[in-house]
Amino acid sequence: MLKPKEAAKAGGIKQRTSVSAEVYGSWNKRTAYVPKVVKKSEEQIKRIETRLAQAFMFSALDEKEKKIVIDAMEELSFPAGSQVIKQGDDGDVLYVVDSGSLDCFKKFKASEADTYLKTYTPGESFGELALLYNAPRAASIVAKEASVCFTLDRECFNSIVKDSAMKKREKYLEFLNKVEILDSLDSYEKAKICDCLQPITFKPGEYIIREGEAGNSFFFVEDGQAEALKKSSSGKEESVYQYKANDYFGELALINEQPRQASVRAISNVHVVSIDRQAFNRLLGNLVEILKRNSAKYEAKMKELGIKL
Repeated sequence: MLKPKEAAKAGGIKQRTSVSAEVYGSWNKRTAYVPKVVKKSEEQIKRIETRLAQAFMFSALDEKEKKIVIDAMEELSFPAGSQVIKQGDDGDVLYVVDSGSLDCFKKFKASEADTYLKTYTPGESFGELALLYNAPRAASIVAKEASVCFTLDRECFNSIVKDSAMKKREKYLEFLNKVEILDSLDSYEKAKICDCLQPITFKPGEYIIREGEAGNSFFFVEDGQAEALKKSSSGKEESVYQYKANDYFGELALINEQPRQASVRAISNVHVVSIDRQAFNRLLGNLVEILKRNSAKYEAKMKELGIKL
């Protein structure tokens, strides 16, 4: 089992004096990427294939690209209590968890203690933000128990993974930035929500949610149209609102386990992405606690839900 410093060395993590965007020109030409191959057993390859299939970051890759990534990945072990990433440091690799669990902490203000955000478990990835945006590490990661991760170096990430991952994440971030109850989340936290957004397609006439049912998920409309339906006193459903691309609904399910206040039905073919409360809580913790960062909005939202403070 590697010690943290040994693991960093084995994973290709280097101490960089500065982080700056790559600029290419006649004096600094981009060279063709030559994929590296780290020797692995068939058992390791199968484990990596399983984890890549579970990780959002690699979902847009084709089979050829996945093979290049698998070939380049390295396996590292971290003992319980070891620090894998330190907030503010430069980052040269991302990690995909294969076994064990690792806690994520973030310091929001220099004068405050670290805040626990979530625990990473097998199939989840972390450390990609520093590579996506060429920025310092946004949070610290500590092994909660003895853990094994697969690492991918910056060069392979930038050449094979970055463009597709960036486009997908930025599209989903556009949705999240429009959700008022998520205003108190920072960019790191919103980026992590993207990891558990699930795409779903509904045909015309299909119900996305039904009035009176328990609410566990909320939805963003990628494209298509849907309508909100509310039952009248006679029990007949009446259309009360229409949703289009970039609209969202069902967000109160993240806060309170209350029945749906209306049904939503697809008018055309509708493509949505959804997140459920359990996934949100697993990533970032209870939304009510997050809302408390902005007390005014928290109080307004609790009043809207009829919850006494």
